[in-house]
Amino acid sequence: MTQAVQAEQKHGAVGASTGGNEFLTFSLGQEEYGIDILKVQEIRGYDAVTYIANAPEFIKGVINLRGIIVPIVDMRIKFNLGNVIYNEFTVVIILNIAHRVVGMVVDGVSDVTTLKPEEIKSAPEFGTGL
Repeated sequence: MTQAVQAEQKHGAVGASTGGNEFLTFSLGQEEYGIDILKVQEIRGYDAVTYIANAPEFIKGVINLRGIIVPIVDMRIKFNLGNVIYNEFTVVIILNIAHRVVGMVVDGVSDVTTLKPEEIKSAPEFGTGL
């Protein structure tokens, strides 16, 4: 179980009255993933970004979101999912994590799902922070 989920359980998470936490589900390649709905600020269609010189390939650039400069990370490139195609289903999920705003490019957004704590698996360790 992740630290974020443990903290939410300790401090009373949204969805506690239904016995679970709400997650926005999204697709990357053939897989479905979820992120705590409380971390999602908004969902936008993929649009042009301002390129950043010498940034890693998975950092597509930045956008100006109502006066806030938001880095855009393409999770498909980060997870090495092969040929990345931008189409009408490609979206950017704007997240507010640890008081920082970041955009995450995914293949598509599916639904909001309520999961019980015992249904949640721990995130794998990547060894480096983003």
